[in-house]
Amino acid sequence: MKTRSISGLSFVFVLLFSSSWSASAQNHEDFLQCLSLHSQNSTSISQVIYTPNNSSYLPILQFSIQNLRFTSSDTPKPSVIVTPLHESQIPTVIKCSRTHGMQIRIRSGGHDYEGLSYVSELPFVILDMINFKSITVDTETSTAWVQSGSTIGELYYRIAEKSKVLGFPAGVCPTVGVGGHFSGGGYGLMLRKYGLAADNVIDARLINVNGEIIDRKSMGEDLFWAIRGGGGASFGVILEWKIKLLSVPQDVTVFTVDKTLEQNATNLVHKWQSIASKFPEDLFIRIIITRVNSTRAGEQTIQASFNSLFLGGQDRLLSLMQESFPELGLAKEECTEMSWIESVLYFAGFPRGESLEVLLDRTPLVRLYFKAKSDYVKEPISKNGLEGIWKMFYEDEAEAAEVILSPYGGKMDEISEYAIPFPHRAGNLYKIQHLVYWEEEGEVAAERHISWIRRLYSYMAPYVSKFPRAAYINYRDLDVGVNKQGNTSYAQASIWGTKYFKNNFNRLVKVKTMVDPGNFFRNEQSIPPISLWRKKKGD
Repeated sequence: MKTRSISGLSFVFVLLFSSSWSASAQNHEDFLQCLSLHSQNSTSISQVIYTPNNSSYLPILQFSIQNLRFTSSDTPKPSVIVTPLHESQIPTVIKCSRTHGMQIRIRSGGHDYEGLSYVSELPFVILDMINFKSITVDTETSTAWVQSGSTIGELYYRIAEKSKVLGFPAGVCPTVGVGGHFSGGGYGLMLRKYGLAADNVIDARLINVNGEIIDRKSMGEDLFWAIRGGGGASFGVILEWKIKLLSVPQDVTVFTVDKTLEQNATNLVHKWQSIASKFPEDLFIRIIITRVNSTRAGEQTIQASFNSLFLGGQDRLLSLMQESFPELGLAKEECTEMSWIESVLYFAGFPRGESLEVLLDRTPLVRLYFKAKSDYVKEPISKNGLEGIWKMFYEDEAEAAEVILSPYGGKMDEISEYAIPFPHRAGNLYKIQHLVYWEEEGEVAAERHISWIRRLYSYMAPYVSKFPRAAYINYRDLDVGVNKQGNTSYAQASIWGTKYFKNNFNRLVKVKTMVDPGNFFRNEQSIPPISLWRKKKGD
């Protein structure tokens, strides 16, 4: 009975989709039949399948989409969305996708900057891990198991439930899913103290291309190395991570000091470049560059916001700042002591006193259209170079743009660039995230703003890393290179691969060849297996 019901769903699906999809309609129908036939419980699997004729299809598809660029009517949509409730349902999805020529896009929190976790030009299925959000915290061993559909906010909340002196060095945005965040490295405000999220992953469980559930011991150290920074979606479906929890003090100190150009911002940013990576590892000060209204009526100016987390009390912080960065003029009244979990809310933009329960809300605080890029800086940018950035921020398209400068040094200098696939370690003063947001719908507005950030990126070329010009995979940017549809070549992938991974790229290719030689788990920026590009070379 369930088989006939699912077949009916796919018949309606064929009617609704455009002619460009009709040629593959049989594949979709066969895929749904396959799910029903090969599932241990056909009733159970039917409850987590959504096709376009289902009233829940669009709400489920759009709930986790963070970037409005990928919500238009002409954005490719999945043939099927599967939201598994149990890990036993996932091998069947993999098997049926392989058998019937459907790509799988694995979605954790939906924060992929280019939408690769839920968009594909080829017929595809979304495996939405939203129901995989169990978190088990063990304070005795200072560890936790975190399912890949959990958000960073949920993880922080569960840690705080059990301990006031344990934390984890993951990101700032609470709705980011840990599945993609950890597998791309995972940057946060404690990276100078403890490194990346991925540096503190000690085990993992995933389902490979053969549908087998494996952990660190059974997958081997090469694959375990690859999924911690190499982009887990290239290698399988990550079910959960085991992480090492880390000590935080009872009280931390935060501050945000805003300085405009009229308040010496250019000189302060220039000075910060030379000292921020050398501060004690307990101190993290980033800079957020924006355009704001000036105190002069009708005029605008550039503002540099010095945004800081210090793992200690304000008296020690003030002494340290007076010694290391007196030019900022940090005053006691600008500092606030709070618990580490309260600082999580502070950096996420919530007001003081907000309930911790907001960390459990997966609904995005705001959805906008945006485009992002990233860079690494090894030598301080000259004042003239900074002033060129400020000049671009006065352009119309930069009304809601920002540039975020995040310091390295500390623990990041101590960890080898080969320890995990994340190579951006010693030698980097800071990382840049370039962002431009807009609210207008349509291709014209999108092209105008994307053109602006591309021009900013071109302007930055003389001032940032070279050979390769490095980038951070979790700030996904298809402008740095893409795989061709279908099976890609090593030469194509190495264009973007060396920017994200540098000398680790070849090892990632070897791991991919070992675990997924047929290149089933793939997208526009996934690691290719050696077997494919050797065939193209005639080897």
